[in-house]
Amino acid sequence: MSSGYPVRLAGEELWLLPEKAMYWPAQQALLIADVHFGKAAAYRSLGQPVPHGTTASNIAVIDRLLAKLPCRLLIFLGDFLHGPGSHAPGTLSALAQWRARHAELPMTLIRGNHDKRAGDPPESLNIRVVPEPLLLGPFALQHEPDPHPERHVLAGHVHPVYGLHGKGRQSLRLACFRLGERISLLPAFGAFTGGYPVERDESCRIFVIGDNEIWPVS
Repeated sequence: MSSGYPVRLAGEELWLLPEKAMYWPAQQALLIADVHFGKAAAYRSLGQPVPHGTTASNIAVIDRLLAKLPCRLLIFLGDFLHGPGSHAPGTLSALAQWRARHAELPMTLIRGNHDKRAGDPPESLNIRVVPEPLLLGPFALQHEPDPHPERHVLAGHVHPVYGLHGKGRQSLRLACFRLGERISLLPAFGAFTGGYPVERDESCRIFVIGDNEIWPVS
């Protein structure tokens, strides 16, 4: 498991993690956007043939991050559950067992658009649910990447990916962080999520994720 790539935003040091999350050392806070727990279960409930094991895979990555990093707060930047079908017994049971392993760790969910459809996590998971924005230090923590009048926005929702083009027609679409002057986007954490292509310009920095490393796009 690789270490984080340090960057500075709004006067704070943040670590970009190849596990598609962000760590804020000064707050000992782990930020995760767009897990979409139960998305595969929701699709299967509609008769769609999709892979099993995505909830377990997402949980395993979070567990490894919590084992590696000193963490006093876990913040989900929206879309914790994917939809009403995400309340499948298997999904909720796996989440309950995971939460029990980290019973003392405060967790907060900033409600996203999918959370509004799916409903809040069960109260038994003991996850504080708040509307956006959650103001913490110089940041407005949000799901939607809407500007805030006074603070730098850290958001999800977009599922940003960046295209790298090689010789001929070869290209890669890699999950990325897009750090802007006023709004910065985290990649979608979930193992079963799509991506929206973003562009690089003079007002932003792009960091792609590949081979379990963070790579700045020059």
